[in-house]
Amino acid sequence: MQRIDELLNAAKSQLVNSDTAQLDAEILLALVLNKQRSYLRAYPEEKLDQDALQKYTQLIAQRAAGEPVAHLTGKREFWSLDLQVTPDTLVPRPDTELLVETALQYLKEIKTTPIQLADLGTGSGAIALALASECQQCDITATDLSTAALAVAKSNASQLQLNNIKFIHSNWCSAFSNNEYFDIIISNPPYIAKDDPHMLTPELKCEPEFALTSGKDGLDALRSITTQAPRFLKHGGWLLVEHGYDQADAVRNLFHKNGFKNVETKQDLSNNDRVCLGRWL
Repeated sequence: MQRIDELLNAAKSQLVNSDTAQLDAEILLALVLNKQRSYLRAYPEEKLDQDALQKYTQLIAQRAAGEPVAHLTGKREFWSLDLQVTPDTLVPRPDTELLVETALQYLKEIKTTPIQLADLGTGSGAIALALASECQQCDITATDLSTAALAVAKSNASQLQLNNIKFIHSNWCSAFSNNEYFDIIISNPPYIAKDDPHMLTPELKCEPEFALTSGKDGLDALRSITTQAPRFLKHGGWLLVEHGYDQADAVRNLFHKNGFKNVETKQDLSNNDRVCLGRWL
């Protein structure tokens, strides 16, 4: 039998392709032991039995092969919410919290209630659920083209007991009714170019391609959203989208082309252009 500290050190050496090798190793060992990560530091001399060791060895091998930690654990924290994730959904990224932060800023300016908000391509429901948890006066409509992703999002909403969201099967805005209008439409759509070499990395290959790539230049989904959204925005309503670090100029041009005003770009924690927003007037 091996000690906890010995196992963690050995696992780190296996996870050389991960930028978060120590964290990955701890999360997976805590999962196997059904303990908090603090337990690993408090009792480094504890030893694993053969069954636990076998499970941990398998998980580390899967992680070393590129499988996301969130898929191995079945969950990911986003906006302090513990979300279920599966291979049917994109793993929520910390950068996407910028979308939530930005939306909350503009929600404060809206005086009418209930506030109508739509999340396009909701995936695991991360954005919609974060906003629902912060804004009880919001009525949120979350859409996705994937029925499997919608099932995950609905399960997350139920687990978190957030009841101010309805989930609908829709290709962006296609299922909205003619008299449906929103104060804010928000989306983290796929925006990676089809032939981008990053798509060959083991980790991205484990996530659904339809949630990552969008045409030759990565902008097909953003073209659809910026074209469709004005039809369903209230006068003075906002569209907020996430995009790639090198797409800011192209996305601002799409906003201007489709008649949006007050268009601007916001940077993420790494000072990369990440979110574009514009107002429908």
